Amino acid sequence: MTREIDEQTGLGEAYMRSLVRAQWRLAARLCLVLAVVVLGLPLLFALVPAVREREVFGLPLPWVLLGGLMYPWFVACGWWYVRQAERNEDDFADLVDRADRP
Repeated sequence: MTREIDEQTGLGEAYMRSLVRAQWRLAARLCLVLAVVVLGLPLLFALVPAVREREVFGLPLPWVLLGGLMYPWFVACGWWYVRQAERNEDDFADLVDRADRP
């Protein structure tokens, strides 16, 4: 299998396309979740004044969520993405190793 990938045969290209598709799907899902949250929170605050006016530790809730908790959440999402992308690559490597064994 590694020979097919190295030589860019049709089979090797099919395997590489499957890896790229898996990575792309992962990235698209994460971007969708990030977009929903990043765009959804301001929309929620604009449409629901009671949520916008609520305070946490003496600070407005929008400030706490958008200014404080959003960044650790981004870091957590980045960590999760890297772990999942590595898992996709490990699964691909295992598939190639299994195909190379006699």
